[in-house]
Amino acid sequence: MANATNCADVAELFGSNVFNDRLMHERLPKDTYRSLKKTIETGAPLSLETANVVANAMKDWALERGATHYTHWFQPLTSITAEKHDSFISPTNDGGIIMEFSGKQLAQGEPDASSFPSGGLRATFEARGYTAWDCTSPAFLKTDGSGNVTLCIPTVFCSYHGEALDKKTPLLRSMKAVSTQAMRVIKALGNTTSKTVLSTVGPEQEYFLIDEEYYKGRPDLIMCGRTLFGAPPPKGQELEDQYFGSIKDRVSAFMKDLDTELWKMGVSAKTKHNEVAPAQFELAPVFATTNIATDHNQLVMETMQKVAIRHGLVCLLHEKPYAGINGSGKHNNWSLGTDDGINLLEPGSTPHENSQFLAVTAAVIKAVDTHADILRATTASSANDHRLGANEAPPAIISIFLGDTLSDIFFKIARGEKVTAGGKTFVTIGVDTLPQLPKDNTDRNRTSPFAFTGNKFEFRMVGSSASIAGPNVALNTIAAEAFDELATRLEKAKDVSGEIAKYIKEVMDKHGRVIFNGNNYSEEWVTEAAKRGLPNVRNAVDALASYVTPKAEKLFEKYSVLSKTELHSRYEIYTEQYAKHINIEAQTAVFMSRRLYIPAVLSFIAELQESIASAKTVVAEETRTAAAALIDAAYAKTKKLEANALAAKGLSSAVDQAKAYRDTVVSMLVELRADIDALERLVPQGIWPVPYYSDMLFDL
Repeated sequence: MANATNCADVAELFGSNVFNDRLMHERLPKDTYRSLKKTIETGAPLSLETANVVANAMKDWALERGATHYTHWFQPLTSITAEKHDSFISPTNDGGIIMEFSGKQLAQGEPDASSFPSGGLRATFEARGYTAWDCTSPAFLKTDGSGNVTLCIPTVFCSYHGEALDKKTPLLRSMKAVSTQAMRVIKALGNTTSKTVLSTVGPEQEYFLIDEEYYKGRPDLIMCGRTLFGAPPPKGQELEDQYFGSIKDRVSAFMKDLDTELWKMGVSAKTKHNEVAPAQFELAPVFATTNIATDHNQLVMETMQKVAIRHGLVCLLHEKPYAGINGSGKHNNWSLGTDDGINLLEPGSTPHENSQFLAVTAAVIKAVDTHADILRATTASSANDHRLGANEAPPAIISIFLGDTLSDIFFKIARGEKVTAGGKTFVTIGVDTLPQLPKDNTDRNRTSPFAFTGNKFEFRMVGSSASIAGPNVALNTIAAEAFDELATRLEKAKDVSGEIAKYIKEVMDKHGRVIFNGNNYSEEWVTEAAKRGLPNVRNAVDALASYVTPKAEKLFEKYSVLSKTELHSRYEIYTEQYAKHINIEAQTAVFMSRRLYIPAVLSFIAELQESIASAKTVVAEETRTAAAALIDAAYAKTKKLEANALAAKGLSSAVDQAKAYRDTVVSMLVELRADIDALERLVPQGIWPVPYYSDMLFDL
């Protein structure tokens, strides 16, 4: 009976802070509800009359739930969301107030845009920016630690002249583009019932937890999100006893509260477990349409950090907070499905469905190989540079894992051969039929950056702190281009099956090089990928340049996802962010070296000197000599790091700054760390000025 009660409580709790379809159906007049649904489903203009009725119902619901303010919740070109709170109060002539919220206030806001990054889209003195309600993503309530309740209205954010200043606007455009072109494909294949194709995502979120007191003792974690220094502990993750292990009570309590807060906001947090590294964990949701999944993932990250504080913990979302153990990623499970429930990436058992699956998958293969550089750019950051290519993440080489069964099918179709399984013939050049594949027709390849996993592709290169908007804008747009070409061919073809076979052959001949089912972590693959001509862009600065190639400009402008100006603005912003992040790390390293490590080691050397004078021990003399040599080297490297960071910051353009930080400062941070970490192994615990890895990773 207790379990039934718990289930009922969760069912009642889920979405209780969301103005969802059920509530709209209950609270809105029928005509208003139908009008709003038409806008949501077809993009029809929203009338002011409809907006006024919706706003009033939304306000009444929010007031009943304790809200006093509303905010247009948007996603600027930073790593976080933004919000400006306005109260519902409106003064009356008799000195009192009434609580008001109009359709105009719901549909559009005007936050000051002067301090948000724009990449040259507007001058700093031009402060005007606009938020506009994204009615496809439901409004929700957020409650802070003090009990304040705010009505949050998901919105887009644009400049005075209409350029996208956010991550949601191009995402919505890309969803429209891929739907338009995918619909052409499935109509050419005989589908007469589906009305739209939706891109869907299930983003798995990895993160670390650390005791708040240890966090406060680490200026590098506070300023940079990662440890710039730290010797490895005696035990790391080599025993892999953390992975899927029993969850500690303190962490379980945090996870329970996290689930509760997310469920209230309609976030379908489903799976939680220990990850491979000590103090590392993962949360995975149920799939949702891409724009809602993006909103939800932002809420997941924000809520993780808020809830952790309540438990005396801090949530670390950086891609590599600790050296020597796994970093954190965000596995972006992307798929395409129709409004009436057809998954375009689901292998079927009938000729019609098989033709669809084979054609769509071939188009995705072509898209990924053609625009590997753009996909790589969407995952580029100074933080992800520490992770990509390490022994827990895909390398910077884009490749596709299909598994042996599907790879065999595609390559044999390309060669005009029959495909057999269990002695039976299944596929000929005419694409007669496809063997009915189990959902997991091959072993899962966790080393692949873009892996087919049953009925979806898992893009594993996305960093844990990043918004999933950028990668999905790219995936939707490159798929739209491939579907556009495919649809044009199918619409003209007299023999659709024969045209699909011809298309698959052309795709595999030119783009089959991108398929790799082996170990992406191996050095052999790096060599093999180079032979195949696959790009291997190892740093964010070079990767980001792919945003501004003629190929990228043509692609995004053709499908009205990003204009050339908007594309270049993102390149400027993300390159500048890279430079700023490395500069912050350099300044923090200099601060810690001079203010913490050097004084502590000098104090230790002084104590050793006294020991030598009184006892003249060999160990004291050898330790003093080693410590003195290391601290002198660290001091010299600190001075050099400071000078080079200053020189890089003084360069005129963000691109030049980023290149200078990449070419000089990044390596100097590594070199300084080597000396400081060596000193950590010499200096006693009572003197060392910051918490150790062993404390931070294992004391939860």
